[in-house]
Amino acid sequence: MCAFNRLDSGELAVDGLPLSQIAAAYDSPLYVYSGAGIRDAYRDFAAAIAPVNGKVHFAMKANSALGVLALLAHEGAGADIVSGGELSRALAAGISASDIVFSGVGKSKAEIEQALAANIGQINAESPAEVAMISAVAKSMGVVAPVALRVNVDVNAKTHAKISTGQRDTKFGISTDQNEAADLYRVMAADPHITPSGLAVHIGSQLRDMAPFETAYTALLDLGMALRADGLEVPVLDLGGGVGVDYDHATPTDFTAYGEMVTRIFNKSDFKFGFEPGRAIVANNGVLLTKVIFIKDGDNKRFVIVDAAMNDLLRPTLYEAHHSIVPVLPAGSDIGLADIVGPVCETGDYIGRGRMMPALASDDLLAVLSAGAYGAVMASAYNTRPPAGEVLVLDGAIHELRAKRTVESYLAEESIPEF
Repeated sequence: MCAFNRLDSGELAVDGLPLSQIAAAYDSPLYVYSGAGIRDAYRDFAAAIAPVNGKVHFAMKANSALGVLALLAHEGAGADIVSGGELSRALAAGISASDIVFSGVGKSKAEIEQALAANIGQINAESPAEVAMISAVAKSMGVVAPVALRVNVDVNAKTHAKISTGQRDTKFGISTDQNEAADLYRVMAADPHITPSGLAVHIGSQLRDMAPFETAYTALLDLGMALRADGLEVPVLDLGGGVGVDYDHATPTDFTAYGEMVTRIFNKSDFKFGFEPGRAIVANNGVLLTKVIFIKDGDNKRFVIVDAAMNDLLRPTLYEAHHSIVPVLPAGSDIGLADIVGPVCETGDYIGRGRMMPALASDDLLAVLSAGAYGAVMASAYNTRPPAGEVLVLDGAIHELRAKRTVESYLAEESIPEF
């Protein structure tokens, strides 16, 4: 069942609560998440990969609201983090340090110290320089660091160039060609300050085709088996994330094909497995509510100017991403194409372009669907516009996760020098 549905009256609702009432109580623009939808998506993913010995680590970069993380932690999820700040968030949300995986190519010395002090479960290293730094920090702290090696198997995920990470010309991972990854793993295994935790791979985001996954996973398995044949410990194969979602219809993601593929490749091996879904758990379980400010009829197109902007939802501007946009209340038939744009002083400030829309008027409420991932986490205060707040609806109750900040709070963070 979709997280957001129409009531008998025709109004869009979440968990039976009309979105117009939520917007009236918390103002717009506003992110609204379905707790039941997030919970169900996590359970569906966990069930799909249940035939293998796996642990799910939610990719926090998709949505790092403490309330969302706490809900997933309650369901048994760990966390995949990419910064020291996300480590602090994961711990604050109640995620066990042992269930945290630290990914990313540019961890600072301070972040590595923070991770080792917290005793997290796994650090994914992506370069010889990073392995050396982790070793040096671990030595200085008198600890042994759990390190997995992220490899690059040169797989084209055939997704957007800015979210494709599995090819040689990206900054991610150690090449498996010419034994580079295998040789670095041997260096890790010989280091007294490192415990080799295994191998990791992540080839990109928003993959709807299973073939690139299968190619990457098979290569990872082959490398893991080869290292084991050399007598090295390779306890974990971290399979990353990247399962795509349906942005056109905002329907729940079906993980069946992914689970069947993982089971077919790995069910005869005795590795432990890590999984790092993010978008697939939260994207279609969140909407961005926005009100119409004005309707402007240009020479050759209609502009629907709304109170949400690129500082609230950057994906359309950054990735040319598509989000379905629908009226919250029942509306008449579509009358023609329109661009849904924000107030920010940029031509690139749009939520959607060339959309068939009905007649609209000031104060009409629109829902930007599939906004639960890479929405609020990428928001900014550009143009000194405090970004949208966030609420979670769970079991019929509305929980304010983060109130919309005020301009005054931003000004209070700054100072003016004496001239």
